[in-house]
Amino acid sequence: MENTETTALRLHSAGTDYLATDLVSLCGDRLSRLPVVLRLLMENAARNMQGAERDAALAALRAWTDTGTSEAEIAFQPGRVLMHDTTSTPALVDLAAMRSTLAEAGVDPTVLNSSLPVDVSIDHSLAVEAFARPDAPQLNMAFEIRRNAERYAFLRWASKVLRGVRINPPGTGIMHTINLEQLATVVAVEERDGAAWLVPDMMIGTDSHTPMVNGIGVLGWGVGGLEAQTVMFGMPTMLRIPDVVGVRLTGALRPGVLATDLALTVTQQLRAIGVSGEFVEFFGPGVTTLSAGDRSVVANMAPEYGATTGFFPVDRRTLDYLAQTGRDAAHIERVEVHARATGLWFDPAAEPVYTRSIHVDLNAIDMHIAGPRRPQDLLGYGDARATLAALGFAPQSSDAELPRHPIAIAAITSCTNTSDPRLLIAAGLVARKAHALGLKAPPWVKTSLGPGSPAAADYLERAGLLQDLSAVGFDIVGYGCTTCIGNSGQLLPVVQQAMAAGEIHPVAALSGNRNFAGRVHPDLDLGFLMSPPLVIAFGLAGDAERDLRVDPVQVTADGRPAYLRDLWPTPEEIDTAFAQSQEPSDYRRAFAIATANPLWHALDAPDSPLYPWDPASTALRRPPFAALTEGSLLGHYTAHPLLVVGDDITTDHISPASAIPKDSQVADFLVERGDDRDDLNVFASRRGNWEVMVRAAFHSKTLKNLFSPGAPVAHTLHVPSGEVVPLWEAAQRYRAAGESVVLVAGERYGTGSSRDWAAKGQRLLGIRAVLANSFERIHRSNLIGMGVLPLRMPEGTTPVTLALRPGDRIEIDARAQDIAPRGAVAVKVHRADGRLEQFEAIAAVETQLEVNLLRAGGVIPSTLQKMVQRHGVSANNAIAAAH
Repeated sequence: MENTETTALRLHSAGTDYLATDLVSLCGDRLSRLPVVLRLLMENAARNMQGAERDAALAALRAWTDTGTSEAEIAFQPGRVLMHDTTSTPALVDLAAMRSTLAEAGVDPTVLNSSLPVDVSIDHSLAVEAFARPDAPQLNMAFEIRRNAERYAFLRWASKVLRGVRINPPGTGIMHTINLEQLATVVAVEERDGAAWLVPDMMIGTDSHTPMVNGIGVLGWGVGGLEAQTVMFGMPTMLRIPDVVGVRLTGALRPGVLATDLALTVTQQLRAIGVSGEFVEFFGPGVTTLSAGDRSVVANMAPEYGATTGFFPVDRRTLDYLAQTGRDAAHIERVEVHARATGLWFDPAAEPVYTRSIHVDLNAIDMHIAGPRRPQDLLGYGDARATLAALGFAPQSSDAELPRHPIAIAAITSCTNTSDPRLLIAAGLVARKAHALGLKAPPWVKTSLGPGSPAAADYLERAGLLQDLSAVGFDIVGYGCTTCIGNSGQLLPVVQQAMAAGEIHPVAALSGNRNFAGRVHPDLDLGFLMSPPLVIAFGLAGDAERDLRVDPVQVTADGRPAYLRDLWPTPEEIDTAFAQSQEPSDYRRAFAIATANPLWHALDAPDSPLYPWDPASTALRRPPFAALTEGSLLGHYTAHPLLVVGDDITTDHISPASAIPKDSQVADFLVERGDDRDDLNVFASRRGNWEVMVRAAFHSKTLKNLFSPGAPVAHTLHVPSGEVVPLWEAAQRYRAAGESVVLVAGERYGTGSSRDWAAKGQRLLGIRAVLANSFERIHRSNLIGMGVLPLRMPEGTTPVTLALRPGDRIEIDARAQDIAPRGAVAVKVHRADGRLEQFEAIAAVETQLEVNLLRAGGVIPSTLQKMVQRHGVSANNAIAAAH
């Protein structure tokens, strides 16, 4: 049902009449004081909400300018959903399993479809196996398709039988780059009641870096796969009207300083003030000095600075980007006409009301790197030496051939810094100057260039830079996430051997967005984030302790030192090469060629309404939580701690994505079922198989279990027996005995990627509640989506102060009828020695919809129950059929 009460504005663009939501009439004089992100939420609410709820939402948004905050809830209805292959696979496996459950309950399974367009980009499975050779893209593509054939055939099935699901095949690029270059409209045309409306393009994506599209004025953010499923099933996503942090930009970046340096600076400054889930919006005169490419780099890192968005409003730079990427003139005119008429056009002199704000002087920013284990740990580009020295690594041999901290991986990777052509051109110019001096990467450095777009090959070739990149070792390896997501392939043998001998502590240099320990490779716990041209420089140096401010990158064959200043391009050189490289038709043409991928289209996929599950598959298994028999985990219970962990536990710790270690319990499980121990792929490729993923839960060498110090990876203490066993085995024992379990954590629990398996794994381990000092936004939502209650402990109560010991048990009074948004929950700690301690936790639940999901047991049981009732089958009969 569409809202017919929306105040309409009449617009004319490119010879056509349109209607649009009249924000000026809805908001009056307050509109200019409202952050642009909230203007967009107002437009969405006015267009999609109804009656009294709509009126209340609009009134609450208008009133926001009085205090800069609100407790009111509004419904947000995105126009489309974006996924990648390793988040879409579990989501679509859930849908396939739900179809099977509905069929068994007597409901036509074809009633279950997405109500919104869903674009799936296959970008997270490309591994760097072949590198430093011109045919690396073809070799890596063939390897990818062979390794993932069963999973990819499943995705082809989904695109055939599920309405609205479109797959962008391997080789088409990274989802966020595709979103910028191909999918985003900024302003869309929507038919309503026989009239053409211009509406802002608003979307969600099952990846935390979805805000990259905020760089061109599209409101979108990352959600977990479970939240996305609620939207796909026709429900809006409910959110409390967000607090908005304003970042005022003044000045302009100095020569030599790049968008990456700005993004890392913003990340450090916003983390320093404790941003956690707020919307962030950029304003001030400095915004106009940044290209849309610059802005998108900064917007991309919103999850790293703790924000939901990193929004830049529409202006002339947005229109320039649309023209640069081949959008037609009528489209661009519609965007400008709509934004100017509705109050969404950027005004550099505007000073909206914000919840709080910071100032960033672009003139004061220097060249930076960040690390070695967190994106917010900002360093000067010459400070790696001192930072690494402080770690105190002492080689076990004094005659090692490699540096103490060699660069093991030098990767120009990730949508973050490869979607802006100027950054890749800057890297190419460094390579050109290095090539002219005869420089090459040392033999222990694994080099790679993985652009977000296949158009990159065209514009780098046109600028004459591809050969220079190849000459110094940075051939294109394919178009996907590669090293950034952990698909870095094997380290070079010389590095592996030196590590085994205790001679080195290797480091990764990458242009990605995260450098958590073990993320880019399970054997690397050190990594520095940096711009693409700096990746080239560090890769050529081969030594992470090289201070490139004063030390030479290399010495040439004739004995001359080559310094970074000799290689670094000037702004004029970048401008010239950029102008030479650009052809707007590249973007559509390259995408079309990649979409026609013959290896992809040769995959055979079924087209039956129900997916034919194979019980022998190690890639795809029907998950047990997609069942009518799954119920709520709420209640009043006393639980054993299954696991106790500290601060900054990432989703990589909870559910890793990188290579499956050959000597792991997960490998043993797969080999027992016929898989090759030398070709197990990455954890992310197994997200369609719940039996693998529950064994992979918390499989991280860097994770410390405070409840069982010294336990092997992914093990814990089973208290009744006193045995240290694998986590999943301990969970099975507790379940069989009818015992409840919980998890205790510190600050920022669940930081990192949006992966819903970080929550699904905890549900399958039987964890009824997670008690933490704070939660990262998406993981909190995913826990609720799986029916797991997130509880925020009071200040001063931490995993360390609780000091839980074997035999201690935690009593939680979380009865379904008592749970409320941000409500108090009584917690008691029963010590093994008979002492009783108690405190009051807060349910980290933001909306009534989230309360309802917890009461139902999560998104999937809730949806199944509604569909069974809607189609005339009694719930009791359906559950009996399921049994």
